[in-house]
Amino acid sequence: QVQLVESGGGLVQAGGSLRLSCAASGRTISRSVMAWFRQAPGKEREFVAAISWSGGSTWYTDSVKGRFIIARDNDKNTVYLQMTSLKPEDTAVYYCAARRPVGTSVMKVDEYDSWGQGTQVTVSS
Repeated sequence: QVQLVESGGGLVQAGGSLRLSCAASGRTISRSVMAWFRQAPGKEREFVAAISWSGGSTWYTDSVKGRFIIARDNDKNTVYLQMTSLKPEDTAVYYCAARRPVGTSVMKVDEYDSWGQGTQVTVSS
């Protein structure tokens, strides 16, 4: 039962960068897998990146590998998504999510217990 609030979205030109932040409250996230998902108009919610509770393991969808970096600061109860070399195809609402450590896949949307309200990222060409 973690409350999550995203920030940092906006409008950026192709090739530019943005850093998204996800602030957690209600309880600590130190033992939770944290992830970012995104959803474009007319499309299903899509996995973007995830990070283990310790920060020692990260996962990325193929389309963002080498361009996005996920990180967390448990002392500040905050998760970040550093986005570089942005493309128009990255345009979507980005959602922060939290999941207990045990699961079948960090990429499965149905495994996450808590969700933020989303922040819009728009990449122009």
